[in-house]
Amino acid sequence: MNILFMSLGKFNSIMDREIYTDLLRVFIRHGDDVYILSPIDSKDGTSEVINENKSMIIKVMTGRIQKTNIIEKGINTVLLENRYKKAIKTYLSNIKFNLILFPTPPITLAGAVEYVKKRDKASTYLMLKDIFPQNAVDIGLISENGLKGMIYKYFRMKEKKLYALSDHIGCMSPANVEYVIKHNPEVNLDRVEVCPNAIEILDKRINENTRISIRNKYNIPLSKKVFVYGGNLGKPQGISFLMDCLQRCKNMDNAYFLIVGDGVEYSRLEEFIKTGKFVNTKLLKRLPKEEYDAMIAACDVGLVFLDYRFTIPNFPSRLLAYAQAGLPILAATDSNTDIGKIIVDGRFGWWCESNKTKDFQKIIETAIATDLKQMGKNSFQYLEENYSSERCYEIIMRSLNGDK
Repeated sequence: MNILFMSLGKFNSIMDREIYTDLLRVFIRHGDDVYILSPIDSKDGTSEVINENKSMIIKVMTGRIQKTNIIEKGINTVLLENRYKKAIKTYLSNIKFNLILFPTPPITLAGAVEYVKKRDKASTYLMLKDIFPQNAVDIGLISENGLKGMIYKYFRMKEKKLYALSDHIGCMSPANVEYVIKHNPEVNLDRVEVCPNAIEILDKRINENTRISIRNKYNIPLSKKVFVYGGNLGKPQGISFLMDCLQRCKNMDNAYFLIVGDGVEYSRLEEFIKTGKFVNTKLLKRLPKEEYDAMIAACDVGLVFLDYRFTIPNFPSRLLAYAQAGLPILAATDSNTDIGKIIVDGRFGWWCESNKTKDFQKIIETAIATDLKQMGKNSFQYLEENYSSERCYEIIMRSLNGDK
């Protein structure tokens, strides 16, 4: 098959270790050719094409979509589908595609998806990683009424069009499937399935000597249980709750909190930690992936945070990195996502609502007093059994072949 993959992810090589490149390499191993459309903003230079290992990465000049003001982001997001369509016409006019794979975000690729689907009679598979615009409504970025309501209605229309164009919709968890069906009754249940976040399984667990070496390198205490959060520090993560939790656990002798990442809330969190003179908390900027994976493995428990106001069932992919390192996981989220249920039922962690700092503190105390080895083994085993790229590939192919 010829496969067209369109997303907002910035790809430099098919060998990058991310959820999408890991999946696309499985398609390549099965004999398919992969073509990737990826954005490049105005700071990165001109558009370029990378040919590598039965793949072609076309880096499309889109303007800045991430880490910019909301006006510039909004304009470039709306223009995205036309820019991707132009790139398809320029670079891929002679390629007939059998399958279009596309994740959300964004939802504004509908026009480009529709163009290729009609041109080539291609099958379409939506990997639903983000339910927008409702997620923006939940945390107050837009509203369903007034001037912002017009923005909501525009993007809701785009969302419904994207669902209509999708022959199959792969959701991250059972709660996501239920949500899509409930709020979009025009979508046939047979078209929606669980196709979770997944990676190529690599054992990132480390031995004791390596753990000691890494902790010494970053001046992380050897005698304390280290709770690590790695990833985006933005509005969806509910950073105010994270700060409240750090404050509540500030004087716990045996707990140490390591936060690694960046995002719009980084400076606010940095100032909070600095002025609060926290001695059991360290904040670091985002690290290169290999270095980050090693640091994660040297910790004891992985943290997941989601704003308590979410009505949509988010399922953060950072769970995969923690599980790959053999860490138990503590998820503090809204009550609508099922990530907490999956973690608890899988016996590899804990869950609390992300507006209850007292519950969070109790779990920290429980984790400190727990032998975490078995929970770490459960975490890695659950990853192997449920979240491998090969399994994700098999789910997609069963749907394409009508074998659901």
